[in-house]
Amino acid sequence: MKIDYSEITDDLFTPDSIVNENKDEIINKERISFWKDAWIRLRKNRGALIGLLLIILIIMMSLFGPYLTKYNYDEQNIAFSNLPPMVPGLEWLGFNGQDSFNVNQYEERGITENFWFGTDQFGRDIWTRVWIGTRISLYIALLAATLDLIIGVAYGSISSFFGGKVDNFMQRIIEVLVGIPNLILIILFILVLEPGIISITLAMVITGWVGMARVVRGQILQLKGQEFVLASRTLGTSNRKLLTEHLLPNTLGPIIVTLMFTIPTAIFFEAFLSFIGLGLQPPIASLGILIDDGYKSMKLFIYKMIFPAVVISTIMISFNLLADGLRDALDPKMKR
Repeated sequence: MKIDYSEITDDLFTPDSIVNENKDEIINKERISFWKDAWIRLRKNRGALIGLLLIILIIMMSLFGPYLTKYNYDEQNIAFSNLPPMVPGLEWLGFNGQDSFNVNQYEERGITENFWFGTDQFGRDIWTRVWIGTRISLYIALLAATLDLIIGVAYGSISSFFGGKVDNFMQRIIEVLVGIPNLILIILFILVLEPGIISITLAMVITGWVGMARVVRGQILQLKGQEFVLASRTLGTSNRKLLTEHLLPNTLGPIIVTLMFTIPTAIFFEAFLSFIGLGLQPPIASLGILIDDGYKSMKLFIYKMIFPAVVISTIMISFNLLADGLRDALDPKMKR
């Protein structure tokens, strides 16, 4: 029978006035997105929250800490050399200006100014140098994270998405890069250039992104065989749109977690190079340089090593705590 749709008018329909009195079937709960759910779960992780707060605090101190005193990180004054930490009101914590022989060097020399973290052998303010060194370490961390996002994510996604000969060729390049130690690259760049931030940057540009590329490749290889990818291809979605709008958003969790683990590794790498003399060079302040200076005079002036060592340890522990928390929060399998 053929239906004449012209005869169907609005007056043939009446609103449904039946109300379901079973309140248990009414869902009033607000819809929670993936990222909001991850944030709720992250807030329940006290270790991750403490790590996040410490990271924010250290970033703020690296930006504004050097301006809390009137001394520059490279300002030398031999009259102030090797002064112990002195903070009025915190003498009970050891910030009393006394050296290892319990002699108050400030009273002994008639110095009226206070140095919160003390001074080094050239009279430079360790407080300013520590936070300037922290700023440099955070720059190295930001550089490593940027390289991972730009080069690592792009390289790994292209390699796994196209597969076949493209994947084989790109993975052989990665295998060659993995076989080159970073320390050898640093020494090579030092021979060509000089020890400093440029040599560290070039070494990271060449090999620093390899780990991220492998993580992204493994994730996309798992995803590109699933049904939603086949459905998108059937609907005529282009390769670029399929990669950027469907596959990469589903790998953001592992990408973020890998970034959080990359940052402390990069900070330790810079500190290690500076400690052995292949990184930044004095008078530039670096946590590795400060730890090296403190190590050389640790028996008499232990405070020179304590403060930079505490800062770099706090940075690395905080990022690791946050990375563990993000891994649990972004992994649906970790839901209880």
